[in-house]
Amino acid sequence: MRGRGLEIERGRIMGETVYNLAFDFGASSGRMVLCKLEDGKLELEELHRFPNHEVRIGGHIYWDLFGLYHELKQGLKKAAAKKVPIQSLAVDTWGVDYGLFDKDGNLIGTPVNYRDSRTDGVIDEIAKIIPLEELYDRTGIEFMYFNTIFQLWAEKKMRPVILDNAKRLLFMPELFGYFLTGIMYTEYTFASTSQLLDARKREWDFDLIEKLGLNKEMFGDIVMPGTVIGSLLPEVEEETGLHDVKVIAVGSHDTASAVAGAPLESDDAAFLSCGTWSLLGMVLDEPVLNEASYKYIYTNEGSIDGKIQFLKNINGLWIMQNLRRNWCELEGEVSFPDIIREARAAKRKDFTIKVKDPRFTAPLNMMKEIEAYCEETGQGRPEGLGELAMAIYNGLTDEYRKSIQYMEEITGKTVSCINMVGGGIQDELLCELTAKATGKRVIAGPTEGSVLGNSIVQFVAMGAIGSVQEGRRIIEKSFDVKIYEPQQGDGLA
Repeated sequence: MRGRGLEIERGRIMGETVYNLAFDFGASSGRMVLCKLEDGKLELEELHRFPNHEVRIGGHIYWDLFGLYHELKQGLKKAAAKKVPIQSLAVDTWGVDYGLFDKDGNLIGTPVNYRDSRTDGVIDEIAKIIPLEELYDRTGIEFMYFNTIFQLWAEKKMRPVILDNAKRLLFMPELFGYFLTGIMYTEYTFASTSQLLDARKREWDFDLIEKLGLNKEMFGDIVMPGTVIGSLLPEVEEETGLHDVKVIAVGSHDTASAVAGAPLESDDAAFLSCGTWSLLGMVLDEPVLNEASYKYIYTNEGSIDGKIQFLKNINGLWIMQNLRRNWCELEGEVSFPDIIREARAAKRKDFTIKVKDPRFTAPLNMMKEIEAYCEETGQGRPEGLGELAMAIYNGLTDEYRKSIQYMEEITGKTVSCINMVGGGIQDELLCELTAKATGKRVIAGPTEGSVLGNSIVQFVAMGAIGSVQEGRRIIEKSFDVKIYEPQQGDGLA
């Protein structure tokens, strides 16, 4: 699908004003952005934004898949109303989650949210089948309870009838792609988050899949980022008013798109995608699978151009988002700028939490969990919003510091700087404290990392630009960044 078709497209649109649509679904919200490439500059216009609510039923947590697809189509309608020649669209989402389909192509069972408790204890069960050291050596992926491998094992107990009848697995971006085109596919960067992929070969590890008693038929052929999947179904065109639009498989894991959109200065630059989760790492040609990477629990996820994102998964602004939600519910309305001001003004700034503690994964009340953690660890009780927030800031930036140090030790590379992208860079205090904690220069920007990475891969696939690197240079010219030096102030002025 890629080869000859792309040659034709390249000859047709090179040098013209080109538009595409980037759908970026986060764990808390989603948006659709119209991306315009003209005269070597990128312009973004957000056309549609919507919340992504988890749904709790019967003791489990699900995604509102059909609500999200409805919002996607609402975005397409708004795009059609712009009456500009849109060439393509693509979807990126958070990792690991999936839907299952029967032999007739019907979705069976609502996708379960990765924060669901069904995977509790599953890692230990898997370890009895395959030693964890061997599992890491094969897949290169950190053992996180919500990885697809552990969800599928839990599926046997939670929904055995559904799993028994499943003939195909599609990850979240591919679900939307299938609804739009009627074509099933599996994209490399997202598949790598499953912990079922051979990290070296970039292919399914079918031996591992058989060991787990899973149906090999569920796992389709893998396509690389930049593959043209197909066109919108006639009924989608009729409903939305959008015509002659290609659907592209980009770096459909949002981290891969964020890294593609990060204007990394050099091979020694680190990236920090900062949103609901914090993903801190480097782009490497090959996976790192050794005793040190296993000891420090680093992961080797798929990246653009078949490369590897060697990174650390760190619980991110999810904790701050939930603190704000709880404070609004119990104490009164506050904004994120309010939280930053309170943190700067806090009497005590030394509170800290261990952000990877499971108690901060999906608590009903984040405020109470932070207070309890600080008291249990002998720090005393944080008073007020500012001290609670500082506990989060210090916990996050300390994890960033340790992750940089371990990464340098494992790879033998000295990190030259950290390129922060994502919504978290709007928090200047977080950027300041990151520079201070790590001792590294922080380049913050652009904010829309995932959207930009999504978009430039589309432009490459459609022939508007020649490479992802060219796309990164276009991003540099198109958007401002802010520099934070580690020696500037104390981060709390």
